[in-house]
Amino acid sequence: MKHVSIVFFICSIFLLTSCADSNMNKGQQGAIGGAAGGALIGQAIGHNTEATLIGMAVGTMLGYIVGNEMDKYDREQLNHVYSRGVSGNTAAWINPDNGNQYNVTPQPAYSNPGNNQPCRKAEIIAIIDGKEERTLTTACRDKNGQWQLQ
Repeated sequence: MKHVSIVFFICSIFLLTSCADSNMNKGQQGAIGGAAGGALIGQAIGHNTEATLIGMAVGTMLGYIVGNEMDKYDREQLNHVYSRGVSGNTAAWINPDNGNQYNVTPQPAYSNPGNNQPCRKAEIIAIIDGKEERTLTTACRDKNGQWQLQ
């Protein structure tokens, strides 16, 4: 019975991974995938519930870290464009981990009248999984000097 519940649990994780909400970030998706892989490896090595749970915990942590780093790369590139991009000139990059492509065209900086923070708009054209997504964003500098999307 214990093996049936473990197999059911692992299958549930795979279903969650395959049906992952598009609103999830890469860290969350990586955590789900890591949990599933870790649980399988833990069960294969230990052949008991404790090993499965330990494998799942380690896999969740590693999956989140790897998934979050992929997002972090794109955030760093976008922050660079907001900080140093020439207004009207498009900056482009391809994420080396997932192949997503980005073209970002920043507009001139301005002061936010509400809090006097420097802000900047930018048009972002992203090609993710072969689908083009176009959006106009606004980012303002926080007190640490980092650009935060509004």
